[in-house]
Amino acid sequence: MQVYEELVARGLIAQVTNEEEIRNMINQGKAVFYIGFDPTADSLHVGHFMALCLMKRLQMAGNKPIALIGGGTAMIGDPSGRSDMRQMMTTETIAHNVECFKKQMSRFIDFSQDRAMLVNNAEWLLDLNYVEVLRDIGPHFSVNRMLTAECYKQRMEKGLSFLEFNYMIMQSYDFYELFRRYGCNMQFGGDDQWSNMLGGTELIRRKLGKDAHAMTITLLLNSEGKKMGKTQSGAVWLDPDKTSPFEFYQYWRNVADADVLKCLRMLTFLPFGQIEEMDSWEGSQLNQAKEILAYELTNLVHGPEEAKKAQEASKALFAGGGDATHMPSYELKEEDFRDGAIDILGVLTSSGLAGSRSEARRNVEQGGVSVDGVQEKDVKKTYTKEDFFGDGKVVKRGKKNFMRVFAR
Repeated sequence: MQVYEELVARGLIAQVTNEEEIRNMINQGKAVFYIGFDPTADSLHVGHFMALCLMKRLQMAGNKPIALIGGGTAMIGDPSGRSDMRQMMTTETIAHNVECFKKQMSRFIDFSQDRAMLVNNAEWLLDLNYVEVLRDIGPHFSVNRMLTAECYKQRMEKGLSFLEFNYMIMQSYDFYELFRRYGCNMQFGGDDQWSNMLGGTELIRRKLGKDAHAMTITLLLNSEGKKMGKTQSGAVWLDPDKTSPFEFYQYWRNVADADVLKCLRMLTFLPFGQIEEMDSWEGSQLNQAKEILAYELTNLVHGPEEAKKAQEASKALFAGGGDATHMPSYELKEEDFRDGAIDILGVLTSSGLAGSRSEARRNVEQGGVSVDGVQEKDVKKTYTKEDFFGDGKVVKRGKKNFMRVFAR
């Protein structure tokens, strides 16, 4: 199976401009392609994960990726898929975020020996002459056609600023500049970017008389149709200081049964045949599939050592074995104890597993709390400081909230 056919089989491709030409280019390793990343934070997140995996797959097949950082467009704001206007950023913040991005991208993409490029569109966008843009680029865009784009339709209801209206032109100009400077002949992006991508292929055709191509990646949605990569506490980041390797592992370990095979197909580099064999798995086998998924993705992002630690900590949480030292932890302080003791409600509130003692009481009374794998329903249960020496105790509230609580 060649790389394009594998992308199709894994369910990664949503829309293409010319399938036959794109298939040939990718399979022959002749694609010089780019994917854009807006530096709106100092870390990439799970929403970027599929794009990074796609870049890795295509580079392994001999194609050349260009990671385009939107240092220029970030100063405008992308209305795609949004109902509000994005906060504008300073050049200093953008520069810092770009450095963070390259470090994370290097785990997926080989930038050595000109095998890939990292480019910032601020190089050409920030020095553009307004009158020249109106004269040279403006005639190639139809306002009527632009307003049919879904991203603009959504914003029109609340008011679309002229600033945001220019985003499609800027993104199209990016493709034009990348084609002209680096021979970039293909753009990849999320399905919500289709209109902007077509604008780029059209501008290249009108200005240069050449063909360029676009392909959108299937959005990573769960079985309920919601974007994956979000938790109650926010995004699942690739930066270990924002989302620890253990928390990252647990996110994938806890995906719904209906989503695990899809995630294995779309995100891992396991042989396609091996994943297809899992298609008939059910019951406890699905838990095994989730463990495989969690390990593979944690290994991709954080490396084998951290993946192994997270796996061991997960076993300690769910199976009673393994090493618990790498799961989220809380060290009890002297002020947490009263007369040398702390009750179960205090343990829950001090560690942050419950927001208040009344909430903690409800959790315990309803049977939702366990300590070292044993359900605790006694709200008056107390512990001494010595009980938390060594590795401490694994305290769990509900199915997915847990903490290693220890004392020194």
